[in-house]
Amino acid sequence: MKIGFDAKRAAQNRTGLGNYSRFVLRILSERFPSHEYHLFIPKRSRTPFLHEIPTVKKLILHFPANPIWRKLSAVWRIWGMTADIRTEKTDIYHGLSNELPLNIQKSGCKSIVTIHDLIFKHTPEYYKPIDRWIYDCKFRRACLKADHVIAVSKYTKQEIIRYYGTPESKITVVYQGCDPLFGQPIRQETLDDVRKRYALPDKYVLFVGSIEERKNLMLVAQAIADITTWNNESENSGIAEEIKVVAVGKPTKYLDKIKAYLSDNGLSDRFIFRHHVTYTDLPAFYRMATVFTYPSRIEGFGIPMLEALTAGVPAIGCTGSCLEEAGGPYSIYTDPDDPHAMAVAIAKIWKDGKLRKEMAEKGYEYIKNFTDDKLAECMMNVYRKLLK
Repeated sequence: MKIGFDAKRAAQNRTGLGNYSRFVLRILSERFPSHEYHLFIPKRSRTPFLHEIPTVKKLILHFPANPIWRKLSAVWRIWGMTADIRTEKTDIYHGLSNELPLNIQKSGCKSIVTIHDLIFKHTPEYYKPIDRWIYDCKFRRACLKADHVIAVSKYTKQEIIRYYGTPESKITVVYQGCDPLFGQPIRQETLDDVRKRYALPDKYVLFVGSIEERKNLMLVAQAIADITTWNNESENSGIAEEIKVVAVGKPTKYLDKIKAYLSDNGLSDRFIFRHHVTYTDLPAFYRMATVFTYPSRIEGFGIPMLEALTAGVPAIGCTGSCLEEAGGPYSIYTDPDDPHAMAVAIAKIWKDGKLRKEMAEKGYEYIKNFTDDKLAECMMNVYRKLLK
C-alpha cells in the first residue's frame, strides 16, 4: 500500500499538530514497515523535526520539484501537490492536520482527513473573525470532500456531526497516544539537574499548556486562593503555604490577568512560570510533580492528561469537552467555573499519599488503551476498509 501524508506540520511544528503528525508516521512505519509512506513537504529547507521520527530514513520525502512551486510552496500544498500524489500512484492520501488539497478529487486516490477539534465553532470568542472564516472553509471542505474522516476523540466526532452534518458512518475515532519519552525511566541525576536548572520546589502542582484564556489557568489560581481560607481548619492547617504551582507553557496576554490576580491576593510566591522548557526536559517536570491539573474549558482530546498518566502523576481535569476520554475514570474532574471544587481536588490528592499511589496505578492501567500497537492497528484498519 502506498500512503501519502501532508507532512508540513510533522516537519516544521513543535505544536500539537506537529506532535500528532509525527506520532502517526512513527507508529505506522514501525508497526507496518512493508507499506510505502510518502511525505509531502512544502519546503526542503524547513524540516527541523523530521529527525524525531525514528524511521525517517525509510520514509519517502517529496518536495516541490518545479522552481515556481518552490517559490509558491503554500500554493503547491493546497493545489500543486495533487499532481505529485497522482504521479506517485498513491493509494491513500491522509491530511493529518484538518485540511486537504482543494483539488484532492483529482488525485486518483482515496482521501482521509484528521479533524482535531472545532473549538473555533464551539467557542468563537477565542479566535479572530478572519481565522474563524479560514478554518471553517478549510475544515468544512475537507470533511465534505474526504472519503473518510478521522476524529481524535468521541467529543470531536460529535462536534463534526453537529456543525458540518457529516454522516456518522463516515467518521472513525482514532485516539492519539503520547510520546514514549513520557513513560521512560529518568535517572535521579537527571531529575536533580532539571529541578536545579528550573528552580523547582520539592512538591508542586503542575500545569502544562499555553497560558491562554481557553486553558483556564485562572481557575487554579482561584483554587489556591480558596485554599488559603482553610487555614483555621485543623486538618488543612498549613496546606496553603505548602502548595506551589508550576505552570509550563507559552505566555499570552492572559498571563497578565493571572499575575495581577495573584498579586492582589498575596499569592505571587505560590506560582512559578516556566516558558522555555525544552521538550527533552518536560518529562522530568511531570515525573517530579505531586499533582497534575488541566483546567481547560475545551479541547479536541487533551494530550497533557495522557502525558501525566503515562508519567505516573495523578491528574485533575475539567468537564465540558473530552478530557474524561484522555484522563480516564480514575482521574478527578471539576466544573471549569468552580474554584472550590478544584481546590478540594488539589488538596485531597496533595495530602493523601495513598490516594496518589492508587490514582497513579489505575491511571497506568488506563493508558494501556493508547498503546502504539492498538492505535496503529486502528488507523491501518481505516485504510484497509477504505480500499475494499
